[in-house]
Amino acid sequence: MNEFVSEEAGKLVVRLEGEVDLDRSPAVRKLLFDCVTRQMDVVVDLSEVQYIDSSGIASLVEGLQAANGNGTKFSLVAVSGQVRRVMELARLDKVFKIFDDVDAALAPMAPVV
Repeated sequence: MNEFVSEEAGKLVVRLEGEVDLDRSPAVRKLLFDCVTRQMDVVVDLSEVQYIDSSGIASLVEGLQAANGNGTKFSLVAVSGQVRRVMELARLDKVFKIFDDVDAALAPMAPVV
């Protein structure tokens, strides 16, 4: 699995690839915590993740909790079919803010009228 982090529109975009499983989730968890501690909103692009298990889901949940703890936003992007099914089974699709693509996640929020 490869991870790539870039700064775009004032947010950190974390692109994950491959499988996020028991072997890989510690590295993902560390990466997400490192990003959250930078006090920037984090967008996790899952478009290239083919498989995720409960340890991978736990890493995402812990990243979200860390972001909530420091007042930043944490969202998911391009959740593939297999990953979405796992998220839906755990009802996490209601917990995470999920965007269709990176551009939507990076778009400035429209003012509330």
